[in-house]
Amino acid sequence: MTAPPTEAGLLPLAPRNPLPYRQLLKLVRALDTGQLTIRAAGGPVTRIQVVPKWLFPPFVAVFSPDAIRDVIGRNDALSERCIVHDEVRDMAGDSLFVLPNELWRPRKRALQPVFTKHNVRSFGGHMSRAAEEFVEDRRAGGEVDLDVECRRITMQSLGRSVLGVDLNDSAEAIAEHMHVASAYTADRALRPIRAPRWLPTPARRRAQFAVRSMLKITADMLQACRDDPTRDAPLVRALMAATDPETGRGLSDEDICNDLLIFMLAGHDTTATALTHALWLLGRHPEAQDRVVAEATAVGDRQLEPDDVPRLGYTTQILHEALRLCPPAAGVGRMTLHDIDVAGYRIEAGTLVAVGIYALHRDPAIWPDPERFDPDRFSPENVKARDRWHFLPFLGGGRPCIGEHFARLETTLALATIVRALRIESHAADFPVDVPFTTVARGPIPARVTPRG
Repeated sequence: MTAPPTEAGLLPLAPRNPLPYRQLLKLVRALDTGQLTIRAAGGPVTRIQVVPKWLFPPFVAVFSPDAIRDVIGRNDALSERCIVHDEVRDMAGDSLFVLPNELWRPRKRALQPVFTKHNVRSFGGHMSRAAEEFVEDRRAGGEVDLDVECRRITMQSLGRSVLGVDLNDSAEAIAEHMHVASAYTADRALRPIRAPRWLPTPARRRAQFAVRSMLKITADMLQACRDDPTRDAPLVRALMAATDPETGRGLSDEDICNDLLIFMLAGHDTTATALTHALWLLGRHPEAQDRVVAEATAVGDRQLEPDDVPRLGYTTQILHEALRLCPPAAGVGRMTLHDIDVAGYRIEAGTLVAVGIYALHRDPAIWPDPERFDPDRFSPENVKARDRWHFLPFLGGGRPCIGEHFARLETTLALATIVRALRIESHAADFPVDVPFTTVARGPIPARVTPRG
């Protein structure tokens, strides 16, 4: 039981991390693997102060299930978006990802119906068809880059299912723009000393060009829906129809385009990386791949549909283990608005709290031999026995990922569709990633595909 804010002031501060300042600076910028060293030295709740408070806010990292629950599972009046979100907001404008709590709630209410389990099921066919097109293109087998192919599959599905356009022709350019913009904002947010925003540094100019290019694509989506009222684009339509419940005012075209940009970025990266990583894992573990083949083949020789997912239990276990080892977001940040109790420690108001999802998913107290690939961790009996705060690929609490159902369904169907038709042999022993905001594969991820008999 955590103490209310009025009592949190009586608790001790989180222990200061004993690692040298220079090492901590490097580790904090390694947003995934750095968490493991920070936790090993400082424990599950640790205070990191590498520069004076007037340069960078107090910083606390949390890694245990209880501590993470106390940060993201509590009333959102006690915490807010942080400096990372401020940098994204400055570069790409207001969107569901960066809005402060008060503005976020009505926007989320307007968009949530698009991503209910019921509605998301109607999108599943797009991902299956995109995966089947990849399979048809690879009937002769050969060498592939799993990263490139999965990005293409995901972009095609995302465009056709909720955006009302086919993004295939511009998929590579969009992916490059996404990487440039997200890498700039993440790097800037984590620097204790930052150049003024008005200074046109080369990196800032490149990021601004990338954002403008993507906003041009989203503006074209919006205009296409205005020109054709019959165009099937659920997300665009929901944004066009969204109103503030208090004022009745709709969103500006600028806000609609900003939200489309963020959904395009997050929806693409999350699903593409999850699919790439799951296929790479299966390419390293043929026995698990054979079980997925048997399961998907048993469904029948036809396109897989959302109604088939309950029969793809082992495929879902593969996906969950892939998400454990390579979570869509290695961590998230929150800024405390009041003193709060986190696992028995006082986190002062104005503290940047880093929630370490990567380290949580590799906690040996929860996941024995955590680096080992083991889909049976997610067998029905193991899932039932596990606390909900042990596995958070899409976060939880008051501001979870709105597209979680979409990503899970789409990736499961694509994974089963591809592996049913093609044998995957991964060449690389490691799966390199970059972690600007969402985790993305640092391609190429080479593999050989061979048609099944």
